[in-house]
Amino acid sequence: MAVPKRKTSPHRRGNRRSHDSLKVEAFHECGNCGELKRPHNLCPACGHYNGRQILEPKGL
Repeated sequence: MAVPKRKTSPHRRGNRRSHDSLKVEAFHECGNCGELKRPHNLCPACGHYNGRQILEPKGL
């Protein structure tokens, strides 16, 4: 059975885990209403995407 010969140091363990952190989500301003939205996604506030009205806003 494979067993480690030495204890893994905190530095080595931290280097291995350095890519496991969560990434910061990107947001862009909607060109129509100015609300923040995810890039390449429909604006949830006004329903616009790529300069076109795709859905009617929920508030109206």
